[in-house]
Amino acid sequence: MMNPILVYCRRDLIRWIRGRWGFVSALALPAAWLVFVGLALPIRFTDHYLDFVTPGILAMTTLSASLSGGGLIIQDRMLGFFNKFLALPPPRESILFGKILVITIRGLIQSTIILGFAFMLGARLYSPLQVLTTYLILVIFGVLLSAFSITLAIYVGEHDQYAAVTAMISMPIFFTSSAMMPYDSMPDWLRVFAYVNPLSFAIDGIRIMQGGAVPVTQIGVLSGLSLVVVCFAVYAFRKVKV
Repeated sequence: MMNPILVYCRRDLIRWIRGRWGFVSALALPAAWLVFVGLALPIRFTDHYLDFVTPGILAMTTLSASLSGGGLIIQDRMLGFFNKFLALPPPRESILFGKILVITIRGLIQSTIILGFAFMLGARLYSPLQVLTTYLILVIFGVLLSAFSITLAIYVGEHDQYAAVTAMISMPIFFTSSAMMPYDSMPDWLRVFAYVNPLSFAIDGIRIMQGGAVPVTQIGVLSGLSLVVVCFAVYAFRKVKV
């Protein structure tokens, strides 16, 4: 018998692939950032800004894909599937882990396309080990954000409100991170937020990898945060009433 986690993941993945416009629109914004910011913006602190900004765009792609993933729970609720899934024999956690898996896969697919596009635009190519390290960071970051978005969707419970909350969260997270500029070029007040921003840990990890080092601290912090948020998501799922 097929693992229920894979069943839930496969169901949502097929539904996502069939919705072509959602897939295309999710790639439009990060691709535009690469072109209009990575290539066109005059920056003085680096000779090749596209190399600098690419990790930020990859992390932003994962952020966007993960926050939109909470809508899967709300859509299932609206269509009446969620309560039926909760009443099935498999453990409730299998629904949660299936959602986390499919949202993370979606983010990786989109990030892969954006990374390939960045290479086409002239970004420095990564070695196979650097690509693997990048994917490892994006997977951990994706799990963290997926668990957060699912938990948020459980408590918000309504599509328009969820969209408003995620819109209120996503841009401040991005602009208070190290995505667009290094720490020493930031105002003091912004640097404080950037240092503790989980998005910065993902971005800095990819940049450290670009420099040939292993981002142990960044991977460790993201892994610890992911574990905490996943545990809270499991708790929230167990409290949901049919």
